[in-house]
Amino acid sequence: MKIKWYGHAAFLVTTDQGVKIILDPYESGAYGGQLAYGKIKDQVDLALTSHDHADHNDTKSLPGSPQVVRGSGSKTVKGISIKGVPTYHDPSKGSERGENTIFVLSVDGMQLCHLGDLGHVLSEKEVNEIGPVDILLIPVGGYFTIDAKEATRVLDQIKPKVVIPMHFKTNKCGFPIAPVEEFLSGKTIVKKAGASETVFDKTSLPGKAEIVVLEHAL
Repeated sequence: MKIKWYGHAAFLVTTDQGVKIILDPYESGAYGGQLAYGKIKDQVDLALTSHDHADHNDTKSLPGSPQVVRGSGSKTVKGISIKGVPTYHDPSKGSERGENTIFVLSVDGMQLCHLGDLGHVLSEKEVNEIGPVDILLIPVGGYFTIDAKEATRVLDQIKPKVVIPMHFKTNKCGFPIAPVEEFLSGKTIVKKAGASETVFDKTSLPGKAEIVVLEHAL
């Protein structure tokens, strides 16, 4: 499995069989230019969106006609097993910013989990619904999502083998959110990839939780 981080919460996952999945594609230039990551030009088979905000749901600008997946429940699309777990975009059960879907995908024998714009620490029921996770894509910037401290608690709840932080402050993001360094502080196993892509194989996953920081591609 190859994972590419475009920026913000948008990732491209390419399976060993060549199926291309995009998660939470953003609208380039959204919110008055505060989201300045470049336009996504890759053609994909599937597009998953955690919620309907412009920095996470811009499927209309994607090239081609990818099949769009939203909401909770289990389904298999183009041979990919997908589970949507209902959560909230805030700590007030959605009264501030609405609902959020966590997606768990079975890809190349691994469980990949994208938390979307999760706004709260998980309940025991939600942890059980998510199930075992190998690779976790987690927001860490706070303000609109869980912050560094809450993200660390969520890691303890899910216990993934690989952690890829997302939704944090960069030179392409004008939102009032924190940079990734706040989340990395105190963490012991941190790898800075120095690139926007990385490859994972089930047989070479680490035994202890490893944080992999990617560079935004756009």
